[in-house]
Amino acid sequence: MANEFTGVIDRFEGEQAVILLESDGETVDEVVIPREDLPADGRRVDAVLRVVREGGEIIELEFDAVETKQRKESVTDQFDRLSERPD
Repeated sequence: MANEFTGVIDRFEGEQAVILLESDGETVDEVVIPREDLPADGRRVDAVLRVVREGGEIIELEFDAVETKQRKESVTDQFDRLSERPD
């Protein structure tokens, strides 16, 4: 049975990508795969991926450009609010 997760590239260790798998907004697992197995447009830290696993094996990886952009904008907005000084 296949399970779908949201994956976020946490870091690179040499030529390996460490991906945090999320379900319902919570990190539930971590997988390490060769960087070359990532979608070409999603080979960067904080890229968001749609990950499908079956029997512990990743059977599908797809870069989610919309979610990646939304998360980046959300973090930027939070940082901007924190850096504002009260008058």
